[in-house]
Amino acid sequence: MERAGVKPLVFSSTCAVYGEPKTLPITEREPCKPVSVYGRTKRAVEQLLADTARVGAVRYAALRYFNAAGASPDGEIGEEHDPETHLIPNALKAAAGIGGAMRLFGTDYDTRDGTCIRDYVHVMDLADAHLAALDRLLGGEREIIANLGTGHGASVLEVLQAVKAVTGREAPYEVFKRRDGDAPVLSADLSHAKAVLGFSPKRSDIETIIADAWRFHKPRWGL
Repeated sequence: MERAGVKPLVFSSTCAVYGEPKTLPITEREPCKPVSVYGRTKRAVEQLLADTARVGAVRYAALRYFNAAGASPDGEIGEEHDPETHLIPNALKAAAGIGGAMRLFGTDYDTRDGTCIRDYVHVMDLADAHLAALDRLLGGEREIIANLGTGHGASVLEVLQAVKAVTGREAPYEVFKRRDGDAPVLSADLSHAKAVLGFSPKRSDIETIIADAWRFHKPRWGL
């Protein structure tokens, strides 16, 4: 990038760099102690970017996504993994009668209904944040680190309730034991992202996220 004269780089990072946070909502001042391979590799890239930025090779933004979800409102672009690991598409699959019941990992967390709470942020809001970060970098900013979420969360059972509200279908599930490294609650403090990027999510309420994802998946599943 330096040889090609390309300075600005926007990196898709993750809240997994924090590991199991001590304070909620999570600010960018929270120590980075990732517990997963995914979080450790994202943190390693952040550190490499910081090193290269210090010698002037690049200017970068590390945008720490919380739970990216949803699809483009026109239904043209969405997520379709094989195997699928994300909650919302798996819940929609279960509601559509594809692949049987969904797996629900843990109902004994210290949360309002016993299931994990996560901060879901719409991919369109993430796209807006990317453009804002790029504008700042092109304007001369050297380093941006920002959490991207909504500041609140939905539990697994609340997501399933929203799936029913949007689709009119129950999402059957089977309960399994907790997965190692799953924190009970993860939510973002948006103060810094709002101050630096003007970030204010517009499509990240859980029912809008699910409705957009459902619009993407339905024709692909023949519904």
